[in-house]
Amino acid sequence: MMPKQKTHKGTKKRFRLTAKGKAKHRQSGTSHLAARMDQKRKRNLRGTTTTTDTNSKIIAQALCGNSY
Repeated sequence: MMPKQKTHKGTKKRFRLTAKGKAKHRQSGTSHLAARMDQKRKRNLRGTTTTTDTNSKIIAQALCGNSY
C-alpha cells in the first residue's frame, strides 16, 4: 500500500480554498513599513484575494483536501 500524502503546513497556514476550488490568501506588504505608503495603497491591500487557476491547482494539491 502506498503511503498517504502529507499536507503542506506552510500552505495550510497561508491559503484557504473556496467552494469552487480557488485559493484565497491575504495580500502581502501590510505587516510593517506601511507608514510610507499612501492611504489608497494600504486600503487596496486590505482583505483577501484569490490566486490564478494554475496556482490554485498547485495549492489544492499541497493541501490534500485539508482546507478549513
